[in-house]
Parts: sequence; C-alpha cells; structure tokens
Amino acid sequence: MHALDVLGDPVRRRVLELLAEGEQSAGAVTAVVREEFGISQPAVSQHLRVLRETGFTTVRADGARRLYAVDPTRLREVDRWLDRFRRFWEQRLDALGTELARGARARRTTTPAGRPPADPQEDP
Repeated sequence: MHALDVLGDPVRRRVLELLAEGEQSAGAVTAVVREEFGISQPAVSQHLRVLRETGFTTVRADGARRLYAVDPTRLREVDRWLDRFRRFWEQRLDALGTELARGARARRTTTPAGRPPADPQEDP
C-alpha cells in the first residue's frame, strides 16, 4: 500500500497524531478514536494493523497491553516525496514573511494616529 493511501484515511492520521505525543496503549488509542469517529473497536484495531503492517508504527507487548509508537521511517519517505512540491508553499511563506516585516517596519515608523513621527530637526 502506498504511503499516501495509508495517510489518506482520517482515522489513521488521527491515530498517528495521538502517537506523535508518545507511545500509547492500543486501548487508549481505541478509546479516543471510538469517541471521535464513532467506530467500533475492531475497526480501530484494523487501522492499527494497517499502520503497523505498512511501517508507520511499531508495537511492543507490555504484559497484556500492546503499546504503539510512531516509526518515523515511512514519514521520512513521505517527506522526501513532498520535497519536490515544497517550493509551492515555501514561496508563499517567504512572501508572507516579507509582508509581515513590512507591516512591522511601518508600525515602528508611524505614530498611534497613523501619521509619520515628527522630525526632531523641524521647528514647531
């Protein structure tokens, strides 16, 4: 299964968001996902299985519990794939940064009434 097919599902994206906070038990993940999406425990287990089998998560046994964590390897692959498209939003972010800097500079060079500050060299 292609990485973007896996990440295209909102439930699986939410599971990864939860796991990005740190390792969690299958029960804890299931409780949140069931509440937010209204799906059954077996459906959540299926999503966890897909994430595990496609390499997005790891799982380890801790007694009777199964603890899931993000495996960053596949996410790095997605990030590398996105590199070719990054220029589309980075240019816009650069332009936004320029506009924000212009606005900050304009605020520093005007009075609260919106007028340029008085020149201290001028006679009143």
